[in-house]
Amino acid sequence: YKMDVRQSYIDFFKSKGHQVYDSMPLVPDDPTLLFTNAGMVQFKDIFTGKIPSPTNKTATSCQLCMRAGGKHNDLENVGYTARHHTLFEMLGNFSFGDYFKEDAISYAWEFLTKNLNLPIEKLYATVHNNDDEAFEIWTKYLPKDKIKRLGDKDNFWSMGNTGACGPCSEIFYDQGSDNFKSDEDYLGGEGDRFLEIWNLVFMQYERDKSGNLNPLPKPSIDTGMGLERVIAIKEGKFNNFDSSVFMPIINEISNIVDKEYKPTNSGFKVIADHIRTISFLLAQGINFDKEGRGYVLRRILRRAVRHGYLLGQRKPFLYKLVNIVVEIMGYYSYLEDKKEIIEEQIRLEEERFFKTIDSGMQLFNEELKNSKNIFSGEIAFKLYDTYGFPLDLTEDMLKENNLEVDKNRYLELMQKQKEQSKANWKGSGDSKSDGDFKKILEKFGVNNFTGYEKTVDISNVLTLLDKNFNEVDEICENNHGWIFLDKTPFYAESGGQCGDIGILGEGDDIAIVKDTKKFFDLNLSEIEVKQGCIKKDMTLETIVKNREDIARHHSATHILQAVLKDVLGNHIQQAGSLNNMERLRFDFTHPKALTKNELEEIELKVNDIIAESISSTIEEMPIEKAKEIGATALFSEKYGDVVRVVKFDDISIELCGGIHIKNSAEIGNFIILKESGVSAGVRRIEAICGYSAYLYSKKVISEIKDLEIEVKNKDIKLGILKLKSEIKSLKDELKKVLSSSKKELNSENINGVKVIVDEIENGDIKEIIDNFKNENENIAIMLFQKKGDKVLMASGIKNASIKAGDWIKNIAPIVKGGGGGRPDFAQAGGKDPSKISEAIEVAKEFVQDKLK
Repeated sequence: YKMDVRQSYIDFFKSKGHQVYDSMPLVPDDPTLLFTNAGMVQFKDIFTGKIPSPTNKTATSCQLCMRAGGKHNDLENVGYTARHHTLFEMLGNFSFGDYFKEDAISYAWEFLTKNLNLPIEKLYATVHNNDDEAFEIWTKYLPKDKIKRLGDKDNFWSMGNTGACGPCSEIFYDQGSDNFKSDEDYLGGEGDRFLEIWNLVFMQYERDKSGNLNPLPKPSIDTGMGLERVIAIKEGKFNNFDSSVFMPIINEISNIVDKEYKPTNSGFKVIADHIRTISFLLAQGINFDKEGRGYVLRRILRRAVRHGYLLGQRKPFLYKLVNIVVEIMGYYSYLEDKKEIIEEQIRLEEERFFKTIDSGMQLFNEELKNSKNIFSGEIAFKLYDTYGFPLDLTEDMLKENNLEVDKNRYLELMQKQKEQSKANWKGSGDSKSDGDFKKILEKFGVNNFTGYEKTVDISNVLTLLDKNFNEVDEICENNHGWIFLDKTPFYAESGGQCGDIGILGEGDDIAIVKDTKKFFDLNLSEIEVKQGCIKKDMTLETIVKNREDIARHHSATHILQAVLKDVLGNHIQQAGSLNNMERLRFDFTHPKALTKNELEEIELKVNDIIAESISSTIEEMPIEKAKEIGATALFSEKYGDVVRVVKFDDISIELCGGIHIKNSAEIGNFIILKESGVSAGVRRIEAICGYSAYLYSKKVISEIKDLEIEVKNKDIKLGILKLKSEIKSLKDELKKVLSSSKKELNSENINGVKVIVDEIENGDIKEIIDNFKNENENIAIMLFQKKGDKVLMASGIKNASIKAGDWIKNIAPIVKGGGGGRPDFAQAGGKDPSKISEAIEVAKEFVQDKLK
């Protein structure tokens, strides 16, 4: 049913003239959301009026949604209810000022009763108490006693405290009185008998700051119908997990854990739900991390692993489920393309958690026995900090035991750790979300970027902002702020490319451009006025200063990605990048560190392509055409209907809004500086090009010449080998000295412990003690050494019932000294060498007394 319902829905609304939109990424282009949590998210800017409506004012989509982490979090309910999921598909149809209630209700009724063929007698509707219009429309399809009026809690929707809002009409399916006996099993109740399957939102008001509802000039429609719910209904299932969406995964889990699935076992459901979410997040470029979205991904995996642990699993198993997920969710073809890397990343992350889960579960169970009313916050924090158990995983386990964690103590310890490490949680979205941006956008619209064609331009100052992003009329000498130009050659930081710097001014009024960024699609440059004042309505000369070196590194990144796919395989996917004047950084999905040979091959192939003098071509085209020619795109980027494609022959074809060189030869050369790991399954290459590569090469050559002088040999390798040989000889001589000093020391055996208390003349006292400890299983040693008019003393213990610190504290005062240390090693200094002999005798008596 799944493919039929999804495609039937899309085809139905396409036949009604709706534009079909692909599912947007799970990471939204919205600073207020952690994940895409509803079908309307990709149309939010249209509904709010931030951007104009498209030519076709109706749309439809099947949107992947996620509700785990952030403001919308269903994670703790997954596995324990019939309907909650971390990842689900939302079918939706939308009108941007086109049709309204009459057509929205008509379309819903037609699709449900004709296309899905749901029995009319099973369908009910609710409307808002005050929505007489919707009530009257519904009477065309349902008797009045099957239409229920409800209040704001159930049937009124809003984006926030202010903004677009309106009444709702929800459509319910009666699953039958025989199967549900709860007191809440009535229309609008909390029971499961009447299942909400479709919500029609009628956006007809704008709520102002005073709470007043002002009618919108062009009312709109936003609807959502859960695919998983509809499939369960079509298949006669009362629980989503019993439908064909999840049962193939559950059956595979059953095979892996060698246990029969029972609907009462929530573990099967948790794993089946979570593996879908994990697979899609990894496929869309989110990687396991210690913070942000990557941390949510890690939490979800570890929750699934823990349920596998309860089912008897002691080694990675989740990765084995990826294949069945890909098979079921084949509608999203990129899952198949990324299958191997998804499996590898999951397996590596599972291995990490399985290394600590046994110890963590043991600690949890021990504390559980001691917990009466509340679980220790200290232990919860230790489970997180030492064993990798996220707090919600601990809470999930406690939920099964009807206990709560001391969250205040946990958060106190967490805050203390954050303060110590200065590592604050990173949020999502724009770095700046307040300020007068909306006002500027409404007044002037988006400014024109001219930097593709020129690095020098003449621009008009539309407005200025101070450091706090408030509009001002001027910024004068020695002050900082932001400038908004009608047209600008300065590239705003995006797509991994840093923002442009430069200079602007008119006559004696001059400012430097320190950075350029985008705020709500506005291209703004940060300026520091060096002379005079920059004012509104001035006409300025604008000059970009850093363009060529950035372009070299950006184009080299494109070529590098193509070569990585060629050398390592098509599983390579960009996971982040940085291009600036000095260097490039490219993060990519790959399960293991690159070998020396692989790095050399990659560097050589990139330089070969550079040397071939391949011309770049940049063309704007419909996104469908870009897909046809195989252009590489990022899930994290938001693309319009027309996209910019950057090509280097057939070697590299990418969607990119950045600045590039015209010919690969302009890159000069390419040097890999470093390859390292970023997170599980993600590697990083750092490299340099052009002038940076020249400076680096010059520095290396200079250092080589200095080394030739130091090793006194033009063949540096030969000179270093000679020095190593000399060092070895010196070490051998030192060992002889240490060995001879060991032989001269007096020792005795007390209850199986070798005891040495003596004075030495030469050698490193600590090294001598360490050597004795390494060569003896049970030893107590204290050595004294005269250093001019001072005394150096140290003690070492290995498998003996005496502490080195206690021993030395009792003896050091004899030589007029003091010190201390660990139980296995301690040292002290003294001022009276004449007392060494006395100290040795007392030290012997002390250790003999402790060991007998």
